[in-house]
Amino acid sequence: MRRFVKLFLAAAAIPAACLIYQRASVLRDRRRFLAPGSLIPIGPDRSMFLSQKGTRGPTVIFESGISATSLNWTDLQRVASMFSRAITYDRAGLGWSSPCTSERTPSNIVRELRLLLAYAEIPPPYILVGHSFGGIVARRFAIDYPGEVTGLVLLDPMRPEDWQARVDQEAGENPSDHSQLTRDELTQGLRLAKIGLPCAHFGLARLAITSLLCGSGKAARAISHVSGPDGQRVFERLFTEVGKMPRETHAIVAAHWSNPDFYRGMDAHLRAIPATVQEMSNAEPIENIPVILLTAATTEPLSREALDRISPTAEQIIAGKSTHWVHLDEPDLVLHAIHSVIERAYSPNRSLRNETVTAS
Repeated sequence: MRRFVKLFLAAAAIPAACLIYQRASVLRDRRRFLAPGSLIPIGPDRSMFLSQKGTRGPTVIFESGISATSLNWTDLQRVASMFSRAITYDRAGLGWSSPCTSERTPSNIVRELRLLLAYAEIPPPYILVGHSFGGIVARRFAIDYPGEVTGLVLLDPMRPEDWQARVDQEAGENPSDHSQLTRDELTQGLRLAKIGLPCAHFGLARLAITSLLCGSGKAARAISHVSGPDGQRVFERLFTEVGKMPRETHAIVAAHWSNPDFYRGMDAHLRAIPATVQEMSNAEPIENIPVILLTAATTEPLSREALDRISPTAEQIIAGKSTHWVHLDEPDLVLHAIHSVIERAYSPNRSLRNETVTAS
């Protein structure tokens, strides 16, 4: 009987110890990793993180991918601040910002971003640089508020047409290879968020992420097997890309990804994709604003017809040395695109192009 009681107490003590470990680690993270910018109040008990570098030149706002944060732009913001007022921020539900209170569609995110900029006293006009999901947020901003935007740089932006599988399947049609692949990635991401939340509560996510980003990776590989083959592929892809970020950001990324709030924010963004696709599928093209689109070498280039749906004067550049995260693979190419947009936006004899070129 005594042995049974001891086993029972030991079994109960393990999860309790894990919860205490996780809670203590979160509190320690808050002391160690202070937000390297400002937490701007945007409403009752709500604030959003914003980082501003540079004081002269046009205002350039960087919009991150679907579950990425302002840390994604650390190096680019530093260089861009030499010729612009470079702004990065965390969307609600991610990074240092408060949890989200609205569906993560581009129109809702744009409203929050404008509110943040107003409270931070950063007036338009803006040049928007958006990666992946951030690319369609940038498009939404330019469509809804064209008078506040002077140029767009879209980095391998999310393509609503690639999500047509939902419509095709509901209509009884066979989805395209591209759209089916995209649906599979969404399913994998949602599964990872679902598994990640309880893992984060009990400190297992912290062990895995800290191991992979800041250690040998053995604990990470062991724990990642829990998510199955699909989850492991997403896991490995994320960490491959994060590995390209500056070394000083790794411990902060690990802290963010160890927090249950990260997985709630990730889940909210992913679950809003169907509504996002519906919102953007028939979005009107952007007129009279310079648009440069950098397409990764691993992505099929957009046709002229598809480009025209974004902007009839959009210029597409093939980033020949890049995978999806173009700004981490070829930052100089992104900086060149920003310079080109600034030149066209502010030149008295500006000309808008509509072509596709390959970067050498």
